[in-house]
Amino acid sequence: MGYYKRVRDLREDHDMSQRKVAEHLHMAQSQYWLYERGYRDLPTDILIALADLYNTSTDYILGRTDDPAFRKK
Repeated sequence: MGYYKRVRDLREDHDMSQRKVAEHLHMAQSQYWLYERGYRDLPTDILIALADLYNTSTDYILGRTDDPAFRKK
């Protein structure tokens, strides 16, 4: 599974619109859409901001673990 699928699933699981997430990330909805569709790679700062927003790890978003509560110590 590509990380972009996880990004979309996390947004939907949190009942957020693309517009709301884009506002949180201080970007246009059209730019966020490109990330969520996998047309653009997520920059590190956006990846971290999404992990913080959804209270999960970057490893979960990137598919390195299937546990959304996973936190490296």
